[in-house]
Amino acid sequence: MAKQTTIAAEISLKGVGLHTGQLVSMTFKPAPVNNGFTFVRIDLEGQPIIEADANYVVNTQRGTNLEKRGVMIQTPEHVLAALVGCDLDNVIIELDASELPIMDGSSKYFVEAIEKVGIVEQDADRKVYVVKDVISFVDEATGSEITVIPSEEYCITAMVDFGTKVLGTQNATMKGIKEFKSEIADCRTFSFLHELESLLNNGLIKGGDLNNAIVYVDKEISSETMENLKKAFNKETITVKSNGILDNLTLHFPNEAARHKLLDVVGDLSLIGTKIQGKVIANKPGHYVNTQFAKKMAKIIKLEERNNVPHYDINKEPVMDIHGIMNLLPHRPPFLLVDKILELSETHVVGLKNVTMNEDFFVGHFPGAPVMPGVLQIEAMAQTGGILILSTVPDPENYLTYFMKIDNVKFKNKVLPGDTLFFKCDLISPIRRGICHMQAYAYANGKLVSEAELMAQIVKVK
Repeated sequence: MAKQTTIAAEISLKGVGLHTGQLVSMTFKPAPVNNGFTFVRIDLEGQPIIEADANYVVNTQRGTNLEKRGVMIQTPEHVLAALVGCDLDNVIIELDASELPIMDGSSKYFVEAIEKVGIVEQDADRKVYVVKDVISFVDEATGSEITVIPSEEYCITAMVDFGTKVLGTQNATMKGIKEFKSEIADCRTFSFLHELESLLNNGLIKGGDLNNAIVYVDKEISSETMENLKKAFNKETITVKSNGILDNLTLHFPNEAARHKLLDVVGDLSLIGTKIQGKVIANKPGHYVNTQFAKKMAKIIKLEERNNVPHYDINKEPVMDIHGIMNLLPHRPPFLLVDKILELSETHVVGLKNVTMNEDFFVGHFPGAPVMPGVLQIEAMAQTGGILILSTVPDPENYLTYFMKIDNVKFKNKVLPGDTLFFKCDLISPIRRGICHMQAYAYANGKLVSEAELMAQIVKVK
């Protein structure tokens, strides 16, 4: 398992906020394990902390905006994308204003600052959420959709359709986080001329100029608009080049707009608060759909953590099949309640049972509404734990296992025909004199269905 990381030393940058035009000083600082990404407003009393958390998103117009107890953080997505793109886990970002510096409209300068001080490994395992199922969020109003599917790496494909002649359909793909620095980091933010006029009229983009935002000219420029642009950007002349871009900015990539949208996805999805292993497919992404998807993912991850449901690959070769189980356990059908052993160590065991309508107990429990008896779930846990204890003796065929004690039994959810049950038993204390004290859990359908603290003893047959 990979270790968590932070930066090796603090480093500061200065710039202006894109919308406020306010000069801001920003300092990256090393952070302790499990800190995540946190913002500190050092310009305010008490230096309040705002975590990079999707639940704090309050506005996504022209950027992602966070608010906690009245304290704002504006447009953090490019900085967050840089931190993720550099494969960092824990960083403190100190600010003396609400809006982060726009720099050149990309993540380039933030990545360069991080690389200048370097990255250090920390003494804690990295937490990664491995995507097992397809998860989606759709914005019905715009048709924007983000989906994540299982994958061996964290990768992203962004598909955008701007519906204009100057900038039509574009796609961009990041096959792994290692590609971020070279393929995505220096892709700058952009705007269309009709959007620019509205922003200028509303007093926004005070910190914008033609060096930190690509402007695509999607309409004819009136003489009045041209004068307003000259004034806003402090330019004597402004021209439109053959590629439809205002003034003389040169694109870094033909699909730089799509790559920047991908950059925004990286930054916004960092608000999940947990690294994910999966392939993200973003169709017409934007800050709203990005952050709504981040909220959904964060909720799913938190729910699974609360239920503490582990995931097991049932397609892997089992540690022990039914024949191996019967070589250890004295139980036989219809009272053999474990089909496979998926994991086995000195301190834990994981077993599996496929529950079918053919089980004898369904005849009477209950006719017309079959439910697996809770006591048999406990028995199945005990048989799984029996594998653990019997695997410690050289002649298991000469031993029988007996219950000594059952404590703290809880039944959470029903087990029905067609369910696959997973049993996980962990030693509470080392096995001594044939006595096994363990904590056992049963899971089905991604939920905890029952749990118990069990004590059993193996006794040699005379």
